[in-house]
Amino acid sequence: MLDIKFIRENLDLVKEGARKKCVTVDLDRLVSLDDERKKLQKSVEEKRAKQNAASEKIPQAPPEEKEKLIAEMSVIKEEFQKEEETLRAVLDEWRALMVMVPNVPDISVPEGDDDSANQEIRTWGEQKKFSFTPKSHTELMRAHNMVDFERGSKVAGFRGYYLTGDGARLTFAIWEFVRDHFSKKEYEPVITPSLVRKEPFIGTGYLPQSEEDLYKTQDDSYLAGTSEVAVMGYYMDEVLEKKDLPKKYLAFSPCFRREAGSHGKDTKGLVRVHEFFKFEQVVLCEASHEVSVKMHEELTENAESIMQALTLPYRVVVNCGGDLGLGQVKKYDIEAWVPSEETYRETHSASYFHDFQTRRLNIRYRDEDGTLRFAHSLNNTAAATPRLLVPIIENYQQEDGTITIPEVLRPYFGKDVIGK
Repeated sequence: MLDIKFIRENLDLVKEGARKKCVTVDLDRLVSLDDERKKLQKSVEEKRAKQNAASEKIPQAPPEEKEKLIAEMSVIKEEFQKEEETLRAVLDEWRALMVMVPNVPDISVPEGDDDSANQEIRTWGEQKKFSFTPKSHTELMRAHNMVDFERGSKVAGFRGYYLTGDGARLTFAIWEFVRDHFSKKEYEPVITPSLVRKEPFIGTGYLPQSEEDLYKTQDDSYLAGTSEVAVMGYYMDEVLEKKDLPKKYLAFSPCFRREAGSHGKDTKGLVRVHEFFKFEQVVLCEASHEVSVKMHEELTENAESIMQALTLPYRVVVNCGGDLGLGQVKKYDIEAWVPSEETYRETHSASYFHDFQTRRLNIRYRDEDGTLRFAHSLNNTAAATPRLLVPIIENYQQEDGTITIPEVLRPYFGKDVIGK
């Protein structure tokens, strides 16, 4: 959430940011409501003060004055109650508009309405050339009994799946590799809850805008699509010390997404499923744009190092304004080469938010001079499974139908090849 003072003082900038992000929000109405809010709050406070003063005077007042004070207080009370009711209605609309105001994207974010306008900034590795027509991951995994979509659909419904045999073993190997890979970095491992209350979802910006993509329980909790939500909620309403920043986490959890906006997309295979597992990098740092940019590059480099260790060809794109979430200032996607589709598919997303999330969650730190500031937040995928299986299996397939295991995964997998 942006500071209302910032919105008022930079109205044209915020309007331009909303346009760039293709977000419709009535900022002029918000400013008008804010004027009304401040006017009503002042009036309510003045009447409350008068009420309190009269309440103190009445017991000590002589009978003839007491009657007059009671009559005056009755009028003030009636006006006070009406204004309080009006103020509540104004505040409800004001708050509803405030949570709809998008963060201002960085000047380097390209124009565009959707992911088709994302811009490639670099590639790594060579797209593998096969002497045969490469098979899809679904064909290969079915051939080696690594997945069962039919029974997955029978038990879990649409997009359901079982990872079986070497499919499960390869997933465990990825998890172990990622955990060890980050043990050499200063990231604290944490296993987070996936069942999370509403407040952290509002704080991270997933509510109210993305509610249709969340699974909601009968207890008014939600299933998270990323452990970012739970990690950010960890320090909700707390004050940290600047000397303890940055806070860096490698968070792991099961994740759930309804994929409500993806009707007809990737209905087969493991690219887009309702239930998956993910390692997520989450960082809280000091309130500095320069530090946020530096941490953003570090998170992206961490993810790229995993792809390079797996020797998977990929590209990095900077997301256009229309492909940014409400709170994101800037985002990179890492996309792995998928041979059967002859295209790159997203495997990682790295974003920074400035104080958009922490202001909503009330996560602050104490500066050296004692000043309380809202921290900055960032996050990035470290590894999402089963999606990461797709480029691994397809890029490492052999003409005889076997699948070579990436060298860095062999110590965890226990063999070099699937299918022999």
